[in-house]
Amino acid sequence: MPLYLVATPIGNLNDISARALDTLRAVDLIACEDTRHTLKLLNHFGIKNRLVSYHEHNETERSTELLEELKDGRSVAVVTDAGTPGINDPGFRIVELARNAGVDIYPVPGPVAFVSAVVASGLPTDAIFFGGFLPSRGTERRKRLEETGSVPATLVFYESPHRIAKSLADCVEILGDRRACVAREITKLHEEYACGRLVELAARFGSGTKGEIVLVIERESDENTVSGLGNVSLEARIRQLESEGFDPRSALKKAAKEFGMSKPEAYRRLLQSKSEKGGK
Repeated sequence: MPLYLVATPIGNLNDISARALDTLRAVDLIACEDTRHTLKLLNHFGIKNRLVSYHEHNETERSTELLEELKDGRSVAVVTDAGTPGINDPGFRIVELARNAGVDIYPVPGPVAFVSAVVASGLPTDAIFFGGFLPSRGTERRKRLEETGSVPATLVFYESPHRIAKSLADCVEILGDRRACVAREITKLHEEYACGRLVELAARFGSGTKGEIVLVIERESDENTVSGLGNVSLEARIRQLESEGFDPRSALKKAAKEFGMSKPEAYRRLLQSKSEKGGK
């Protein structure tokens, strides 16, 4: 029998699809992250079905048990507390086992928090990099930002309300003053999209906030140019500043700020540009 991956609302219960409700009514078993949470959803829509827990602490063991249910001819639906199974939530392990065992797998599409955040942010959607939750420890978080800062796509991360202030400060330090959006409580009562430059957002959320958060950040400039300066390159702008009397260190710092990037990032791009020219 098939395995269904059923997306559930991330806030507003009316966002659940008719197909999702039909599937939850029809399957033999629903594997859910929190049985109490899912029971509230099912009761709201008058659905009576067998539930079993399936969360990060029992995923390995439970996936094997669910596979046996599928092999015995019973259909299974996997849901999480909110959103799409497998997206920063349990789901991968059972899908991997079921796929290897030849079980039919069907996603039942629905809400995904990071997708909603990106499309409402006003930032480009032609290429998106989703990095899940940023690491909780500062050193690891800054390393992750350094690793992903040059990815040619709009960057999207989940973040907790009590860490957003530190994360925004690290973003300013590592990525520079890029455009960004803090999407909070998507589809819920206190839904908010705070958009602006990273420096502005770091000041705004310096004392933290509440709710579930998605952080959206614009990509690194593809051409290393800035329109306000006649589309000159980063290297050319540094030379301009040096000719105006700035020492090399100050010129690099000022140019980095103008280009919306951190000083280390600007230095890396400068070295890369010089290296490419030297290799031609």
